[in-house]
Amino acid sequence: MTSDDLFGAAARAAAEPGGAVGRAGGVPASGGAPLAVRMRPRTLDEVRGQRSVLRPGSPLRRLIEGAGGAAGPLSAIIWGPPGTGKTTLAHLVATAADRRFVELSAVTAGVKDVRAVMEAAVRDRELYDRQTVLFLDEIHRFTKAQQDALLPGVENRTVILVAATTENPSFSIIAPLLSRSVLVTLTSLADAEVREVVRSALVDERGLAGAHTIDDDALEHVVRIAGGDARRALTSLEAAAGVSLDAVAPGADVDGPVALTLANVEQAVAQAAVRYDRAGDQHYDVASALIKSMRGSDVDAALHYLARMLEAGEDPRFIARRIVISASEDVGLADPTALQTAVAALHAVAQIGMPEARIILAQAVVHNATAPKSNAAYGGVNAAIADVRAGRGGAVPPHLRGSGYAGAERLGHGRGYVYAHDEPDAVARQQYLPDDLTGAVYYRPTGNGFEQRLQARLRWLDERLGRRVRRTEDEATADTGASPAAAAPTAPTASADDPAETPS
Repeated sequence: MTSDDLFGAAARAAAEPGGAVGRAGGVPASGGAPLAVRMRPRTLDEVRGQRSVLRPGSPLRRLIEGAGGAAGPLSAIIWGPPGTGKTTLAHLVATAADRRFVELSAVTAGVKDVRAVMEAAVRDRELYDRQTVLFLDEIHRFTKAQQDALLPGVENRTVILVAATTENPSFSIIAPLLSRSVLVTLTSLADAEVREVVRSALVDERGLAGAHTIDDDALEHVVRIAGGDARRALTSLEAAAGVSLDAVAPGADVDGPVALTLANVEQAVAQAAVRYDRAGDQHYDVASALIKSMRGSDVDAALHYLARMLEAGEDPRFIARRIVISASEDVGLADPTALQTAVAALHAVAQIGMPEARIILAQAVVHNATAPKSNAAYGGVNAAIADVRAGRGGAVPPHLRGSGYAGAERLGHGRGYVYAHDEPDAVARQQYLPDDLTGAVYYRPTGNGFEQRLQARLRWLDERLGRRVRRTEDEATADTGASPAAAAPTAPTASADDPAETPS
């Protein structure tokens, strides 16, 4: 357990000789707190990002500002990725209204520590009329019994609990504790916000104090590898500053700030710069190449582009979404399990994060790339949408209309409807399409993978339903010289290899 002066100690260390990077010939003094700790925001104005949860009047802002009112201060569960400001916000809550700050880590603390904090909080409230803020880091690591121990103190407001977690609270935190707290969801910092953090650290007296400048390409590399994590960006910056100073000859007279180059950053983080702009052409080009490589069944090329995206700091959730789309657009029913793998990967990546997420994404990419391919479902829905947009598709046949409301029987709705499960093989022969679309065929299975089995099934269904037996995609291609999906008018939709979204 650490007391209310954890952050005060860090601030004092930064202010003392040797606590911050000084300008002794451009050489930082040794010792002191890490750059990320020294640069921790002291006020709301210094916080980067999280505008939605810090808007005026929001529960978290009211808690930080010490606002009163009938409701009183609420405990908060802060959920978000690493380096987004969870600890910073907890500190700001503690500094409001002269509160006492106590920090516990769920990795090392237990029920005994929690009870000790509660007892001390009662004494502080009774003797000094001072409120206690308990910051509990990684609360998802607490067992149910340990979380239960927090309930009395939170319910009676013996303490204001500010708990931080990187895992979904709905699964990792008990419901009674959630119901007694406000849930605050933080998001990764935008690239522009990370740049602000880095530039501020270069000139701030608590940071590098003007002892260094940074080249544009080096700055962009720091931003990329940070992946929206301010702490990672500052750690990389501090390491790069050390590398740049090591390159200065001993005893050399350094005139002016030492420049941080791309080579310095690469050496510091042992990660080469990847030519990839998450907000520019490279973002779309590499994402498109990944999709087209999976579509083209080149598993090695697909893994290469996956690696480029990951190493450039691309949001793994963005990659997972593209894989899910590809599993339906390009694999489809030729291998129905590809979509299952892709969706499972999407959920797993959201829960696990990097670096382990790369393994999950690789499995989904390999499945898509090696699976038999079919875009029959994709072409089918586009053709159906084109008919709807062209005004085709009249009234729903009366026997298919809803009959579960008053007056439906008088209107003839549902009259003559044949319940499929009462028929042999559960197939009811009756009209389903509107009159003007009778005989329309949208789905034409390929002969690839599982769809080869669907061809025979669909022929049999067409005969049982009294429909014109559809030709397969291969048969239609042989007659027309072009794929029916390609020849049919298609609705304007975003394809997986033309990503319309940007990483969230």
